Amino acid sequence: MQQALLIFLLIIFSLYILLILYYWRSWVSIPEFEVKSQKLKVKTYISVIIPARNEEENIAACLDSICNQSYLKDLFEVLVVDDHSTDNTAAIIKSYESKNVKLISLKDFVSDELNSYKKKAIEVAVSQSTGDLIITTDADCFTNEHWLQTIAAFYEQYQPQFIAAPVFINGSSKFIEIFQSLDFMTLQGITGASVHKNIHSMCNGANLAYTKKAFEEVNGFAGIDNIASGDDMLLMHKIYKLHPEKVMFLKSKEAIVQTEPVHSVKEFLNQRIRWASKADKYDDKRIFGVLLLVYLVNVLMLMLPFAGLFHPEKLSIINYPLSITELWLLLLLVKTVVELIFLYPVAKFFGKQQILWLFPLMQPFHILYTVLAGWLGKFGSYKWKDRKVK
Repeated sequence: MQQALLIFLLIIFSLYILLILYYWRSWVSIPEFEVKSQKLKVKTYISVIIPARNEEENIAACLDSICNQSYLKDLFEVLVVDDHSTDNTAAIIKSYESKNVKLISLKDFVSDELNSYKKKAIEVAVSQSTGDLIITTDADCFTNEHWLQTIAAFYEQYQPQFIAAPVFINGSSKFIEIFQSLDFMTLQGITGASVHKNIHSMCNGANLAYTKKAFEEVNGFAGIDNIASGDDMLLMHKIYKLHPEKVMFLKSKEAIVQTEPVHSVKEFLNQRIRWASKADKYDDKRIFGVLLLVYLVNVLMLMLPFAGLFHPEKLSIINYPLSITELWLLLLLVKTVVELIFLYPVAKFFGKQQILWLFPLMQPFHILYTVLAGWLGKFGSYKWKDRKVK
């Protein structure tokens, strides 16, 4: 029995290592997109959509970065949907009306309680948009001045129906914020690799683009509108099923969107539980195996040191005796090294190699939160934007 469990552990762990190395190879194979400005003759009209709830501290900086784009001003509009804010968010948005920013109040369109106000906000904005290309971001994000120009150029060159673009968490020196930066860079690397190689659907709603035509073809969020999260990945897969060859990842530094970190462990767990809550709702079954493998590896890495306390006897691994604790330390070392191999080119793309030295120190916390968030995402509830969600 013990030998069978050991074989199972080594098989699961080997599959995980192969998966991470595949992601690494896939990420480095993505060509970086550069806008050839001298040949750029953009004509795509863009609608930027931003759902916002109680974002008075962030929305002005977000809108400033978008209003100051290098993209032609008469080729884009900005639609900000105020989701029942109780602070000064709506008034700040309204002050940008002269800069082609339109305020939409979600309360004018919603009378019943919903489980996903964000999806409804985007849906309402799309219905009022006039752009051929929809680009979504969040109210706590900040964009590069060439953001729209880069996305438009990529769209016009390749004609995708859905574009996943890079997002970076720009944290301070606080532990929880550095942890988020490293964790999020890992997710972004997997996003780029998986979309480029068409392994499975993955993206982040802070930086997405899709054609209005594709959104309407899949009937928007119909069928997934009762799921609290998933305005990004669930929609992505709906469009992928209709246009499997037209879903792409835009790897460009000019297209990076920076987003604010959450500032406490409680907020962080709530955010990750929210993300994990949609795991069993994915219509894309390709990602389920990946999520299960990652979860199993982290559960095993969490259990092994405790098992070592109760079973100090040696195990024979390729005729080499190791205790369970020694095996755990070896696996932890291999896991960390392989993940660093993957993460280095991703961090280099975002210009954040200097924080990689902290990655090994944060491994135990990453393992713990992955197990906890995955469990509570399935069986618990969470609060988001002052709303309790199941």
